[in-house]
Amino acid sequence: MAPLSPDQRNYSYLVEAARTGLHKPILAALYAVHRQPQLPDDETGLGIAPANRIALEQVNSFPTQVQYAANTIRSLTDELIAQGWQGDDLWNAAQGRYSDRFINRVAEGYTPPAANTAAARLEPSDAQALLAAYQADIATDFEAYQLPQNLAGLDRNLLAFAERIPPSYVRLDFQRQALLEAARLWRRLNTQEEVIAALGVPVTGGVVDETELDRRLVEFAQQVARYYSGYPYQREALIRLVQLWRQLDSREETIQWLETNQPFAAETNVQIVDPALIAFVQRLPTFYRGLGDQRFAVTEAYRLWNGLDSRTTAIRRLGVDPDALLNNANNPEALRSAAQQVDRALLDFIARVPRIYAETEVQREALIRLVQIWRRLDNRTATLQSLFEDLRRMSRAERTSPDAMPAPTPPPAPARPARWTPNNIQLAAAILPNGNFTWAEATQGGSRMPPDQATVNAIVRIATLAQQARDRIGRPFRVTSWYRPPAINRRVGGASQSRHIVGDAIDFYVDGLSGTQVYRSLDPWWTGGLGRYIQFPYLCHIDARGYRARWTN
Repeated sequence: MAPLSPDQRNYSYLVEAARTGLHKPILAALYAVHRQPQLPDDETGLGIAPANRIALEQVNSFPTQVQYAANTIRSLTDELIAQGWQGDDLWNAAQGRYSDRFINRVAEGYTPPAANTAAARLEPSDAQALLAAYQADIATDFEAYQLPQNLAGLDRNLLAFAERIPPSYVRLDFQRQALLEAARLWRRLNTQEEVIAALGVPVTGGVVDETELDRRLVEFAQQVARYYSGYPYQREALIRLVQLWRQLDSREETIQWLETNQPFAAETNVQIVDPALIAFVQRLPTFYRGLGDQRFAVTEAYRLWNGLDSRTTAIRRLGVDPDALLNNANNPEALRSAAQQVDRALLDFIARVPRIYAETEVQREALIRLVQIWRRLDNRTATLQSLFEDLRRMSRAERTSPDAMPAPTPPPAPARPARWTPNNIQLAAAILPNGNFTWAEATQGGSRMPPDQATVNAIVRIATLAQQARDRIGRPFRVTSWYRPPAINRRVGGASQSRHIVGDAIDFYVDGLSGTQVYRSLDPWWTGGLGRYIQFPYLCHIDARGYRARWTN
């Protein structure tokens, strides 16, 4: 078995650091300096050896070495805190890392107390080498996100964010998860079940009392500033809180966000309600009956969406002359006909909203106002609360539940042009009438659009021949590569004279068949280039060159 790649090892460090509240680079540093014990999976360890009731087989793989290394560093940290070490003794706030004193202590090695069955023995190492490896891994993470070298203000930013949590908590699942994770790390526990038990939240029949859980979590957030002592695990708990609350990608991105966002708002982003707004819009036609208040709600949304000054202007834009309505005030049939025309235009607008919604403030506020009027709510705040409740139900709904997010509806397919050009390509359309190959396949989902008519013609040419090949094989061709611009072709290692550059070459595989089977089936009659790959036994290549060519790569 080959050793793990650096990225695979880094993933293990990230998982265990998130579980235990450690600064991840310390685990990478232990691996770099120890390189022992030798492990059966052709890897080396982090200097972890059996101790107490932990047997050799429990620490005899790379994942378990990382797991017990994290447990052991956490145990050492707890022991040092019990001995009187303060936050500044453990952490260099300005540099955003463990202190030199703590790194030196880790390098001395550690044997946990006999009663501690979660930690193992950490072998001694060279302190200078450990510090250098630790700083090197930090530099790699910092460089990727261009973080500032001085992080002295991080604690202040974290506490400012935490203070805003209680009034901003609206019981959304991701917010609850953020607080649960923060409380878990703060209490140095391994699972959310443990923190729920530690908070004293009732669990009946395996179901958590969420009302009580929410109350305890808000109390935790309210007490953070009071009990914050700058210990590394407390800092990591708050970083994790911000990361999950703001739905950020990583620890480093979270620190970057805190450094560049003023004020550090914990308030729930109004953008979060977008799925609930779109779900409401998608369901609206089912419930629209042309009632006066319904028509008013959608007309008002249409007016706000388009920045119109009045409802009268909106009605005119919808295709009805308001003056004609006044002139026909005593003509029920004329009024009914006008109302039906407005309804058709409004429903057409609503049908287009999910496709054209660009998440602008004007559009979002128009939809919020639509919900408010439709549901007869008093104000915007009540409307947002209503949408938050929609989100809560959506997050837990089964696929077939009425509360689930409706499946998106594609727009009506436009008419096929008489001739494809670089300017009229429709990604979802089949290249050939009633064919199986689409422009999305040919252009890698639209990321590799043909620059000229010659390339378009080449794509159509190979699609015509490939359709014949597919019909002969009787199975779908799964396209992996089609048109490749020269720069992309060079980047992926394509030949300098590759037909992919022209646009008339396809790499593909067929479910259930090897590349050799497909190759042999096409060989007798295929008039262009036909190839197969030794390294990739399921792939096959065809191109539309003007002569027979066969190759095995």
